[in-house]
This record gives sequence, structure tokens and C-alpha cells, in this order.
Amino acid sequence: MSAEPAKNDEIVVRHNAAESRFETVVDSFLSVADYELAAGTMIMTHTFVPPELRGRGIAEKLVRAALDWARAERLRVVPACAYVATFVQRHSEYQPLVR
Repeated sequence: MSAEPAKNDEIVVRHNAAESRFETVVDSFLSVADYELAAGTMIMTHTFVPPELRGRGIAEKLVRAALDWARAERLRVVPACAYVATFVQRHSEYQPLVR
């Protein structure tokens, strides 16, 4: 009997500061949103969700966690990753963070 896929609200995102990324493991697959910090700025460099997990809202959950953290830390954000740039364009609540 196979396990049911994780629902979006069951996805737990963890901030792995040592690796400069937000991450989650779903069905044994690691998904990440990588960043770099420089002079009060969070540069969002890469978002990756394995093909097996795409379409389940995982990238959105990772990016929201990263942007919410940046806001709490009073960091500006540079969306160097195409996914993050598109996400910020579509979600006006995060646009004030963008440098």
C-alpha cells in the first residue's frame, strides 16, 4: 500500500542557515530555495523541486518561507532566480522587499 502524497499544508519548510537555503523533504526528495547574503540583501539564487514533486506547491512554500524570513530580518531581496522573480511579480505583498 502506497502512502498518500503530502498535502501543501503538511509540507514543513526548514531554514538551513549553514547551507544558505530553505528546504523541505517530501517523499524522500529534497527541494530547496538557495540564497546568498550580502550587505543587508538576500539574493535568491536558485529554486529546485525534483520533477517527481512538481505541481504540488512546494516551490511556492519554499519561496514564501524565504521571503517571510527576509522581511522579518529587514533584508532587501534580489530575485536572481526566475521562479522567485515571477513569484514576486504575482504577489504584491512581497514587492516592497525587492531591491
